Amino acid sequence: MAIRENFTYTDMDVWLNEKHVTEIECLVPDLTGVARGKILPRGKFTQERGMRIPEAVLGMTVTGNYPVDDAAYDRAISSTDRDMILKADPTTITMVPWASDPTAQVIHDCYFADGRLVDFAPRSVLRRVLKLYADRGWKPVVAPELEFYLTAKNTDPDLPLRPPIGRSGRAETSRQVYSIDAVNEFDPLFEDIYDYCETMNLDVDTLIHEIGAGQMEINFLHGDPLGLADKVFFFKRTLREAALKHDMYATFMAKPMAGEPGSAMHVHQSVVDIKTGRNIFSADDGSAAPIFKHYIGGLQRYMPSAMAIVAPYVNSYRRIVRHTAAPINIQWGMDNRTVGFRVPESGVNDRRVENRIIGADANPYLALAVTLACGYLGMIDQIEPTAMTTDSAYDLDVELPQGLPEALQLLRREDRLRTVLGERFIDVYAAIKDLEHQEFMTVISPWEREHLLLHV
Repeated sequence: MAIRENFTYTDMDVWLNEKHVTEIECLVPDLTGVARGKILPRGKFTQERGMRIPEAVLGMTVTGNYPVDDAAYDRAISSTDRDMILKADPTTITMVPWASDPTAQVIHDCYFADGRLVDFAPRSVLRRVLKLYADRGWKPVVAPELEFYLTAKNTDPDLPLRPPIGRSGRAETSRQVYSIDAVNEFDPLFEDIYDYCETMNLDVDTLIHEIGAGQMEINFLHGDPLGLADKVFFFKRTLREAALKHDMYATFMAKPMAGEPGSAMHVHQSVVDIKTGRNIFSADDGSAAPIFKHYIGGLQRYMPSAMAIVAPYVNSYRRIVRHTAAPINIQWGMDNRTVGFRVPESGVNDRRVENRIIGADANPYLALAVTLACGYLGMIDQIEPTAMTTDSAYDLDVELPQGLPEALQLLRREDRLRTVLGERFIDVYAAIKDLEHQEFMTVISPWEREHLLLHV
């Protein structure tokens, strides 16, 4: 669901006046998931204003650089650095609870001058996939589970991260999975987070301590994919701000600490019939319908080619290793957390599959778009899955790309994903990730200095 269901521009104006808002943050999620945009005084924020930002804002690396001399990128993004027109989505209007003055934030969609949605914008990519479902009378339902680390403040990027100091005055030195007391160490922080999320209507559900030292997980209530992507986008901003208030960092890096597990964004997904509201993954007799197996087959067939989207950075692949609660392959199984695609024990109405491959560092709009795209292709092409894995999948072969260059090669070659997600999106996205990898390769790591400097 949206943050403010069925809100119109008129409703938004009334709401802003009632809240005595003096400033508005106009946000655009870029391809890396960073919030771009402009900040306006309340009096300048009108439906007719038609704010503009350069099209290339959606074509930057996480470091703020642009691909040069990339033919595919240049075909997608104008060399004249033209503007996009931004239009607010009133259903996303919410307060900025950490601001000192009454400040609102609202997510904007990006349009070309002729009125078309900018097809490589993350929200546009997700809308494109959702339309494919709607055209067949289907509506996907998702529930993200987002892992993250709390760390001590670290202003020197050359130094390793450390767990933060809790109420006891001590940092965690051992793994405290599902420990209530370990979560309570950070009660003041989490009280602020829940207050902020309630103010913003983010519908967060349970909070748990995960395996790693200082690693937590927040679960969202199930709902519409676009609305949930908005909430994850807002939550990442919210958590980082709340952590800074309490003199610590919060990070969604896939692998922020050596020797600790990585962070994922597990996504539960099902599909309902729009007319009847029935879960199409279940047959009339309550058993799993053939289309459910086809959905899983689509995930198995296409997720390796989608890895550059759900594991978008060089750091992402440090998470995909054996015996660390992260999948290394595309196996599936019932209530099996060692596989890529887990089917939880569930009833007829909530039969679903959990994609455990997606990293916490993934752009939520693109991650949801691509996992739903894989399942969609499986259903329409009636792809049969492999046999179910009943034991641990950690000892089986690695079936996922082991680095970003390999993942980008697979993404560029997969014509079916290119068709579903959009050719221009793939071209822009792949060019950005190529440049990020080139930038990474110019950096010399501490490991290289430690083991190679005096020994080779």
